[in-house]
Amino acid sequence: MISQKAFDKEIDLIISNAIREDVGDGDHSSLACIPEDATGKAKLLVKDEGLIAGVEFARRVFDYVDPGLTMEVKIPEGSHVKYGDIVYYVSGSSQSILKAERLVLNAMQRMSAIATKTKTYVDLLEGTGTKILDTRKTTPGIRALEKWAVKIGGGENHRFALYDMIMLKDNHIDFCGGIIKAIETTKAYLKENRVNLKIIVEARSLDEIKEILQTEGVYRILIDNFNYEDTRKAVALIGDKCLTESSGGITLDTVRKYAECGVDYISSGALTHSVYNLDLSLKAV
Repeated sequence: MISQKAFDKEIDLIISNAIREDVGDGDHSSLACIPEDATGKAKLLVKDEGLIAGVEFARRVFDYVDPGLTMEVKIPEGSHVKYGDIVYYVSGSSQSILKAERLVLNAMQRMSAIATKTKTYVDLLEGTGTKILDTRKTTPGIRALEKWAVKIGGGENHRFALYDMIMLKDNHIDFCGGIIKAIETTKAYLKENRVNLKIIVEARSLDEIKEILQTEGVYRILIDNFNYEDTRKAVALIGDKCLTESSGGITLDTVRKYAECGVDYISSGALTHSVYNLDLSLKAV
């Protein structure tokens, strides 16, 4: 997994690029009609129901745009909110508040939707010992925000990107010429390059799981697109040799049943690629 320092750098890049994209050479609407020295106050108003996420991101955006802006948080990150709730107030330069407004809303609406959906999965898994993971099926350019939201919702992050974990999937295995060859070649590569990365290997059948178990050094086996019965067989076959992860079209309707098969993790791209933004507004007070 990436370090906190690297993650913070990703957040900084998202903010600087988003402000560049949205503001350009100036917020001319505000510059045209609001005096430079005008000050004001705005509230983050909830017009929906779910888990609120992105409060700390908003703080970082406001600080980036204008360190003189101050926030008064009324409802902390990760709390359940309902229509009419006020999450925070922001005070300071009116021009600065408006400059930050759209980035804050776009990010918080999406992050809150992801956190809300993640929490639904987490609640369904309660008592099973199985944890929900996100994937790399994220919006290009804002992956750090979406994975942050998963954590706020109680889920766990899978690898961040291609560089922080080895994941040998079906195409890697087929291009390489087989499971055992792919694993052994990977271990040789890591040793030669002095790279310390965990190895996850995807299995498409019980026979492939048996092949994987002939080798050592695999951190987790990805049990991909198995039915319940075969998932239970796979878990029994793997035992305590390595961790297990189910994936492939697992929905809110099926996630509990897969967890009851005994897997350590369930990964779902739907946490980040299939959500409807939570309705939020930033209103002057």
